[in-house]
Amino acid sequence: MTRISGWGRFPRRDCRVVRARSEQDVARAVAEAPLIARGNGRAYGDSALNAGLTLDMRGMDRMLAFDPATGQLTAEAGVLLADVIEAFLPRGWFPMVTPGTRFVTLGGAIAADVHGKNHHCDGSFRACVDWVEVMGPDGTVTRTTPGEDLFDWTLGGMGLTGVILRAAIRLRPVETGWILQRTIPAPSLEAALDAFEANADAPYSVAWIDASTEGPHMGRALVMLGHHAPREAVPVRLRDRPVTARRQRLQVPFDLPGFTLNRYTVGAFNALYYRLGARKSGEHLVDWDSYFYPLDAIGNWNRMYGRRGFLQFQCALPLSTAQAGLTELLTRITAAGQASFLSVLKRFGPGEGRFSFPMEGYTLALDMPVNDRSLRLMSDLDRVTVAHGGRFYLAKDARLDRATLAEADPRAEAFAAWRRETGRAARFTSAQSERLGL
Repeated sequence: MTRISGWGRFPRRDCRVVRARSEQDVARAVAEAPLIARGNGRAYGDSALNAGLTLDMRGMDRMLAFDPATGQLTAEAGVLLADVIEAFLPRGWFPMVTPGTRFVTLGGAIAADVHGKNHHCDGSFRACVDWVEVMGPDGTVTRTTPGEDLFDWTLGGMGLTGVILRAAIRLRPVETGWILQRTIPAPSLEAALDAFEANADAPYSVAWIDASTEGPHMGRALVMLGHHAPREAVPVRLRDRPVTARRQRLQVPFDLPGFTLNRYTVGAFNALYYRLGARKSGEHLVDWDSYFYPLDAIGNWNRMYGRRGFLQFQCALPLSTAQAGLTELLTRITAAGQASFLSVLKRFGPGEGRFSFPMEGYTLALDMPVNDRSLRLMSDLDRVTVAHGGRFYLAKDARLDRATLAEADPRAEAFAAWRRETGRAARFTSAQSERLGL
């Protein structure tokens, strides 16, 4: 048995972990089911934990084919997006959709139907997936394509439809590894939302949001727009610079004391970060790694929250109630005195998929250390989200309860019923699926 966790390091479970290196290894594991497949462990909670059998897919990490005419890449599920970028960005290709870390596997990106800073324009990961091969409960491998039941439940199904073996995804052509970033200081939540709406044509948009301020500056933010820089926009001295990722120059070598992140230290950091960001307003060049994956530059950054780990709360709110819902969420957070060190706001376009997270509106993500106050606050935030017609991101969840999920997302029961009808409920389970009744 091996004690493992998600990226939030909460909860931790003793699991029997087996690494798959071939389709035959997967078939043997499925015969022993129930199991859950696990990628690089970047889901935050317990969605890739199964005490009986957790199937480590990182051994299936081969890129199999690439079509330069269409940008279609065929690869095994254990391939990291980092590996895709390293291999193809120098050739002029970049992932069409990417989450906030490049250290996620292809299978994990599909299972969570991850989204990026361009959801308002391009949708979630499913938008670039041409087909997926999934091993079902009887060991049969099925290639499924958009519009089919298996495809639509797999994208966002958190690994509960079977073991993802291989997939074909499309990359986007880019001329350089640089991003033209424009930073807009927004002194309030209303100003931040106005900036998103006024710049809906920006290919990428994301905001760092200050969740520690009250009064007229509640929700002040730095809205960061971006687009891939054409070659002529890059100074000559930078054009031929290698497009490799930054080295992890910073490391968090041990668990920081629990008192390090509190309302005072986080409040001071947020005030300084906003002032410094506001001074850099306007458009400037940044490298792709800094824009898409700022936290990847800090090794083991999840240790900043102490030995108990951290929780992430991420909800999506529909456009019609987003401003009111976000205002109430921020009001509850500041009233509780809880510090969120990393708070991110994004605009979503229309939602897709039978069980995918995004809906048209806004998504707010908050990180908090694991303690009783955080757990009580997040239960309160759950109620606010449900009251405003929102839903929750299962890839970040570690503590939601079954009743709240059912109230927020009626699709959950339809998904559970489909799993029972197809024999998947008995074969593919996780600690999260059991907790949520999926």
